[in-house]
Amino acid sequence: MHQHHAPHGRLTAQETAMLLGITMANLRVIVHRGQLRRAGGTRYRPQYALDDVTALHATRAARTTQSA
Repeated sequence: MHQHHAPHGRLTAQETAMLLGITMANLRVIVHRGQLRRAGGTRYRPQYALDDVTALHATRAARTTQSA
Protein backbone atom coordinates (compact mmCIF):
# COMPACT_ATOMS: atom_id res chain seq x y z
CA MET A 1 0.00 0.00 0.00
CA HIS A 2 1.32 3.43 -0.95
CA GLN A 3 1.51 6.20 1.62
CA HIS A 4 0.22 9.52 0.28
CA HIS A 5 1.20 12.75 1.95
CA ALA A 6 -0.61 16.06 1.70
CA PRO A 7 1.26 19.34 1.34
CA HIS A 8 2.05 21.40 4.44
CA GLY A 9 -1.13 22.77 6.01
CA ARG A 10 -3.34 20.09 4.52
CA LEU A 11 -4.48 16.64 5.63
CA THR A 12 -5.45 13.58 3.66
CA ALA A 13 -8.94 12.15 4.10
CA GLN A 14 -7.53 9.34 6.23
CA GLU A 15 -5.65 11.78 8.48
CA THR A 16 -8.75 13.98 8.76
CA ALA A 17 -10.99 11.07 9.75
CA MET A 18 -8.44 9.87 12.31
CA LEU A 19 -8.06 13.35 13.83
CA LEU A 20 -11.85 13.75 14.10
CA GLY A 21 -12.28 10.22 15.44
CA ILE A 22 -14.75 9.24 12.72
CA THR A 23 -14.94 6.76 9.86
CA MET A 24 -14.30 7.61 6.22
CA ALA A 25 -18.03 7.21 5.58
CA ASN A 26 -18.83 9.78 8.28
CA LEU A 27 -16.22 12.13 6.80
CA ARG A 28 -18.01 11.94 3.45
CA VAL A 29 -21.30 12.80 5.20
CA ILE A 30 -19.71 15.81 6.92
CA VAL A 31 -18.35 17.04 3.58
CA HIS A 32 -21.70 16.43 1.85
CA ARG A 33 -23.47 18.48 4.55
CA GLY A 34 -21.04 21.35 3.99
CA GLN A 35 -19.48 21.19 7.46
CA LEU A 36 -16.04 20.71 5.90
CA ARG A 37 -14.77 21.68 2.45
CA ARG A 38 -12.06 20.11 0.37
CA ALA A 39 -8.92 22.20 0.04
CA GLY A 40 -7.38 20.34 -2.87
CA GLY A 41 -6.25 16.92 -3.88
CA THR A 42 -8.06 14.85 -6.48
CA ARG A 43 -11.49 13.32 -6.73
CA TYR A 44 -10.30 10.09 -5.16
CA ARG A 45 -7.67 11.58 -2.83
CA PRO A 46 -9.19 14.73 -1.33
CA GLN A 47 -7.27 16.98 1.01
CA TYR A 48 -8.58 19.22 3.76
CA ALA A 49 -7.10 22.39 5.26
CA LEU A 50 -5.57 21.73 8.67
CA ASP A 51 -7.12 24.94 10.04
CA ASP A 52 -10.61 23.88 8.89
CA VAL A 53 -10.22 20.42 10.39
CA THR A 54 -8.98 21.71 13.75
CA ALA A 55 -11.83 24.26 13.86
CA LEU A 56 -14.37 21.51 13.15
CA HIS A 57 -12.75 19.33 15.81
CA ALA A 58 -13.04 22.15 18.37
CA THR A 59 -16.69 22.73 17.46
CA ARG A 60 -17.52 19.05 17.79
CA ALA A 61 -15.65 18.82 21.11
CA ALA A 62 -17.51 21.85 22.48
CA ARG A 63 -20.85 20.31 21.49
CA THR A 64 -19.92 17.05 23.22
CA THR A 65 -18.86 18.91 26.37
CA GLN A 66 -22.06 20.99 26.46
CA SER A 67 -24.34 17.95 26.10
CA ALA A 68 -22.56 16.04 28.89
